Parts: sequence; C-alpha cells; structure tokens
Amino acid sequence: VSMNMVNYKGTPLFRVFETIKREAERYGVSIVGSEIVGLIPMEALIDVADFYLRLENFDENQVLEKRLLEQIK
Repeated sequence: VSMNMVNYKGTPLFRVFETIKREAERYGVSIVGSEIVGLIPMEALIDVADFYLRLENFDENQVLEKRLLEQIK
C-alpha cells in the first residue's frame, strides 16, 4: 500500500496503519514493515508512540528533541 498523508491530525498515522493491518488480516496477510519517504512532522510520530506504547500521563514536552528545539528558537 502506498499513500500520501496530507492531514495527520485529521487521520493519524496509527489509524491508517491499523486500518490497513485489519484489511490485510482479512486476506490472511500480515504486515512485515512500513516506510516513511520524505519528511514527517515530529507531532505525527509522537502520536504514534503514544498510541502504540499506551503511555500514561505522557506530555510531548518529554521528547528531548522538542525541548532542544524550543531552546534554540
């Protein structure tokens, strides 16, 4: 499956991945990997980590790179 994600806030990456995974399972196929081509907003990856890791009391300000970027602005 190949697609362009243009609104990760409206349709989070984890929702797209889970939908494709369910469809693949209907056909007896498992997903063995995924790929990001090009750039991706940090917020989109934070959402994925929060979803799959089931983080409790997670705050995106706990992400080191985000804090560093705020310091150099």
